[in-house]
Amino acid sequence: MAEYTTDKIRNIIFMAHHGTGKTSLIEAMLVKSGMVKEQGSINQGNTVGDYNADEVERKTTINSKIMHIDTNGCRINIIDTPGFADFIGDVISGLAAADAAVLMVDAIGGIQVGTERSWTLLEKRKLPRLIFINKTDKSNADAAKTTEALVKKFGKRCMPISEKFTESQIEMIAESDDKLLEKFLDSGKLSDDEIKVGLATAISNGKIVPVLSGSAMKSEGVKELSDFIVNFMPKPQISEGPFSALVFKTMIDPYVGHISVFKIFSGEVTSESSTFNKTKNQREKIGQILDIQGKDTSAKQKAVAGDIAAVAKLKITQTGDTLCDEKNPAELKGIDFPEAAISFSLKPKTRGDEDKILGSLTKLSHEDPSFKIIRDVQTKELVVSGLGDLHLEIMIHRLKSRFHVDVDIGTPKVAYKETIAGKGEAHYRHKKQSGGAGQFAEVWLRIEPLPRGAGFEFVDEIKGGAIPGPFVVSCEKGIHSILATGILASFPITDVRAVVYDGKTHPVDSKDIAFQTAARIGFKEAFLNSKPILLEPVMDVEIIAPEEYMGSITGTLSSRRGRISGVEASAVKAKVPLAEMFKYASELKSITSGRASYTMKFSHYEEVPAKAAQTIIAQAKAQKQEEHEG
Repeated sequence: MAEYTTDKIRNIIFMAHHGTGKTSLIEAMLVKSGMVKEQGSINQGNTVGDYNADEVERKTTINSKIMHIDTNGCRINIIDTPGFADFIGDVISGLAAADAAVLMVDAIGGIQVGTERSWTLLEKRKLPRLIFINKTDKSNADAAKTTEALVKKFGKRCMPISEKFTESQIEMIAESDDKLLEKFLDSGKLSDDEIKVGLATAISNGKIVPVLSGSAMKSEGVKELSDFIVNFMPKPQISEGPFSALVFKTMIDPYVGHISVFKIFSGEVTSESSTFNKTKNQREKIGQILDIQGKDTSAKQKAVAGDIAAVAKLKITQTGDTLCDEKNPAELKGIDFPEAAISFSLKPKTRGDEDKILGSLTKLSHEDPSFKIIRDVQTKELVVSGLGDLHLEIMIHRLKSRFHVDVDIGTPKVAYKETIAGKGEAHYRHKKQSGGAGQFAEVWLRIEPLPRGAGFEFVDEIKGGAIPGPFVVSCEKGIHSILATGILASFPITDVRAVVYDGKTHPVDSKDIAFQTAARIGFKEAFLNSKPILLEPVMDVEIIAPEEYMGSITGTLSSRRGRISGVEASAVKAKVPLAEMFKYASELKSITSGRASYTMKFSHYEEVPAKAAQTIIAQAKAQKQEEHEG
C-alpha cells in the first residue's frame, strides 16, 4: 500500500441536494482510478458508498461515508454526505475534516434547496470548493443554462472551466496574486504554469469557484474531475508539533464494534501505540490503524498529518473528541451539532425490552450525535430527539432492524410545573384517636411566591418552642413530600416559600408522622388559597429560511402563542411554548417547501394562560383517574 506525504493528500467533501448523483459520481471515480473493478448502481444497491440496509432500500445516502482513490501519485480522501436536511449533522461533522468541497448540481433540476443549504455551510466555513454539474447526458439537460443560474445566484466567481481560458477569466486568475496581476496588466497574458498556480491560489482563497460538468452514469468528465482535484484543490492545512487529531465520525461495525474515524492535524500516529484523549483527559490504546473504503477496512502501519484514518475499539472516545500526545496536549475545536428540532416519546412494546432499549439507543447516538436521548426525570418518559421526521423515522427503524426492539411512539409530555401567584395562609390540626396510641399536631403556616427559577424555600419562624425543633423538621419533610407530586394536576411545585410560624403539641400524642401530615395538608390548603397557576417551558426558537417565507413563518409562530423577538433577511427569532413546537417541523416543511430549518433551546418557564391551564388540568386529572381505575 502506497504511503503519501501531506502535500499529496486531498480531503474532499461531496455535498448536494438529494438525488443529484453524489454516490454515483464517487462510484465512477473509484472505477476510473482502478480502486474497484465494476461500477455499482444505486438501483441495484451495490455501490461502495450506500451499503446500509436502509440506504439500499431507500436508494439514498443516510450516513456520511469515507472512501478514497489513489490517482496521479496522490490520495483523494472522499467524504460522501447525505443530501436530506434531516441528516445535516453528518454533513457538519464531515466539514470538520474537509479541506475543500465538491458541490454537485443537477443539470436538469438546477439550483435546489439542498444546493443553497450546502453553499451556506461552505460559506460559513470559508471552505474552498468546485461545482460539478451532473447528468449532462440527459436529453433535457442544459449545462450552460445551469452555469448561468449559478453565476446569477452565487456570483461571478463561479467560473466554467474549459481547455482555453478567456481574457476575463485569466484576469480573475491573475487577481489572486499581486505579481501575477502586475504581469498580466503589463503584458496582457500569463504562461500556462502561471495560470495553473494562480488558479489554485484563487480557489484556495475563495476568489474563484470552478464549474465542471459531466455524467456520473456515463463516466463523462469523471477523470477530469479527479485530475482537477489533484492539480488545483488545496492540500491539507496542518500544524507543527506532535500528533493531534479530531475524531469526526463514529461507525458501528456489527463485528468490530466502534470504529473512530479521525483527521490528523499535526504529527503522525502508528499502529499499536498509545494516545491521549484530551476531551476526556484519559489515555487510549491505539490498535491497528485502518484505511476505510465504504464498509471495508484495510490495515496500514501509520497515518501522517493531513490524512484521514481510523482505529477500532477505543474505550471512551466519541465523535468530536481530540486525540493527541499526552506530553504535549492539544485541544482541537469540537463539532457543534445542530440542536434537535423534533421529539418523540418511546415505549418498548415488549416488557422484556425495557432494559435493552436504552443501550441500543445509546449505540445509535454514538453513530449519530445529532440524535439525542433523555430520560425525563419529571414525566418518567424516554424521549428521543432529532433534526426532523425522517431522521427519527430512520433511527426508530434501525432500533428495530439492528437491535430487534419494537416501540410505541408518542408525543412527549410537557414538563409543566405548579406555583402560586399570590400569598395565602392555613392552619391545620391533625388529631387521630384509635385503639392504640393517638396522633396530634397543629401547624400554622403561610406561603408566598418566589422569583421564577428559585425553587422551594422552607422558613422556620417558630418562637418560644411552640413546635419543638425535631417536629419543625417533620413539618419540612411533610411539605417536601407533596412538592414532587403537585396539588393542581400532579406536576411538581416550584418557586414557593413556606413559612411555619406557630403550632401546638400534645405531651403524649405528638410525633413525627403527625406533624408531617399536618404540614402537608396545611400546605395544600394554603396553596389552593394563593392563586395557584401552571408554568410551562418556553423555548428560544430560531428559524432560517429564504426571505420570501418570513411572513408565513411569523404568522405560524403567532398562531402557536409565539412572541417574535427579531426578524432578519433570512432568520426569525421567537420565544414559543414547548407544547406548541412538537409538530412544528412538519408545518414548517410544508409552508416553505422544505427550504427552512430551525433550532430551539430552553429559555425559561412562564405562566400558562388560564384557559389553556384549565384544559391541561382537566386532562391530567382524567389521566390520573384512568390510571387509578386501570
